[in-house]
Amino acid sequence: MENLKTGQFFGTTNDTIHLKGITLTDTEYTHEKVDWHFHENAYFTFILKGKFIEGDKKALFSCNTGSLLFHNWQEAHYNIKPSGYTRGFHIELNPKWFASYNIDTKSINGSLNIVDPQLKMLIYNIYKEAKISRESCQSAIDTILIELFTLLSGTKERSDKKMPVWACLIRDLLNDSSENLTLTELAGIAGVHPVHMSRSFYKYFNSNLGDYIRILKIQRALGMLSDRSQSLTEIALSCNFADQSHFIRSFKALQHITPSEYRRLLLKNQKC
Repeated sequence: MENLKTGQFFGTTNDTIHLKGITLTDTEYTHEKVDWHFHENAYFTFILKGKFIEGDKKALFSCNTGSLLFHNWQEAHYNIKPSGYTRGFHIELNPKWFASYNIDTKSINGSLNIVDPQLKMLIYNIYKEAKISRESCQSAIDTILIELFTLLSGTKERSDKKMPVWACLIRDLLNDSSENLTLTELAGIAGVHPVHMSRSFYKYFNSNLGDYIRILKIQRALGMLSDRSQSLTEIALSCNFADQSHFIRSFKALQHITPSEYRRLLLKNQKC
């Protein structure tokens, strides 16, 4: 079984950034199938565009644009890439990086499919920092990663406590639908009182309902920015923003740059 060293991924490497304890790799996947292999370091895989399938000893993940996986080190897996263009962003972390910040990942085994939109937004932030200030992004990326692992630990604790049925229903509904639903409508679907839902939402989602929905909408928009054929107006309407101006204001509030500026960062190394 092949052991991939730091910065090695199957495909064509568009860009690699080496930081202290961190290696960032922008890769176009070109292999239809990659046999069982493992990596010497723990790393995140974030799909910037396209889709692929990953399997390990415990699960099979169907990933598309915006999917986020975390792999602990030396966990064997294989990949299948359907036809079409697929591009991934990898954040590889060596053991010394974890030790320097006293971060323990022993409780995370195998490959973890991360669906929390707040965690995905942090990955988009890391991508932005790396592309804007590649020579001086160490501190910013270290800070974001520490926040990410803190949230990831909290997410695991919340899942271990088992979310109530209504919270699971709301999570799945919000993650899968782009409809603008009110608190009353969501509470009605979930079968709980709106006041109870509003007061309890933060406990299970680490965010209030309004912020959570905003993050989801911006996350969907980020996943569409790599599609050259869609205008910002089309993306704004597709993600249920009132208009392009509303989209730009909301986007800038979270990413601190405009959608068009972020689009340029995404398309810089994209071949189609």
